[in-house]
Amino acid sequence: MSHKAGFVSIIGKPNAGKSTLMNALVGEKMSIITPKAQTTRHRIIGIYNEEDIQIVFSDTPGVIKPNYSLQESMMSFVQGSLIDADIILFVTDINERYDENDVLEKLRKTSSPVIVIINKMDKSTEEDVKAKYDYWKETVNPEQIFAISALLGYGTDGILDYIKSNLPEHAPYYEKDELTDKSVRFFVSEMIREKIFKLYDKEIPYSTEVIVTSYKEEAKITRIAAEIIVERDSQKNIIIGKAGEMIKKVGTYARKDIEEFIDGKVFLELFVKVIPDWRSKKNYLKSFGYED
Repeated sequence: MSHKAGFVSIIGKPNAGKSTLMNALVGEKMSIITPKAQTTRHRIIGIYNEEDIQIVFSDTPGVIKPNYSLQESMMSFVQGSLIDADIILFVTDINERYDENDVLEKLRKTSSPVIVIINKMDKSTEEDVKAKYDYWKETVNPEQIFAISALLGYGTDGILDYIKSNLPEHAPYYEKDELTDKSVRFFVSEMIREKIFKLYDKEIPYSTEVIVTSYKEEAKITRIAAEIIVERDSQKNIIIGKAGEMIKKVGTYARKDIEEFIDGKVFLELFVKVIPDWRSKKNYLKSFGYED
């Protein structure tokens, strides 16, 4: 029996719904989701398997014009995902009115077939969807256009069917029981970072990195220690909160998600560390997994 396999990269502007779409397509929570833009920083792989099909999805950071080294690294993940893509899903939010030139510039550099996904159609009218459909047909001339609601799961089956029909014949790239190429430690750090995005405002989430420093599995409990990295002492004070109230919230909410993820009891310790201007320092970015 023949087998199909290929790489499908999901790109678009921040907050277009890329992570929600990948989670819906893979059927598992691979990427963290918050209402804030630029939540995804890495290229995160989610693997969809059937007996004769394997789809390797890549969720990428939202395309922006980078202002510092961390954002430059994030954009290199986007460019890297386009190089090996068999199919590109370009996700656009139907209600956004922004300049797409930076995304289109990246799409022009690839020869891979492009599928336009008009997301969040549940928040629009039929006329809006038609207008956007016509606009993207003219602007990108894609292989196909889908109007969907990734959040509600409406229209995602059609995307999956299209991908399955258009993948090349190839042996699986990963073992069939694998869901991602990322480690458990990576997902633990992402779950903690997700809580920071949801609990704090302004620049705090964007100035923060989470590093799992210890992960020990014991008979009845897994003991995890993690550092929350910030850039200034004032940010450290905000993360901790009055009498440690805020960091306790982060730990409580994150621990619940981690316990569900690993299906076991967790003891989670969080520490806050200040590394001035870490987002612009190549040596720290490399140690945090942002540089090759």
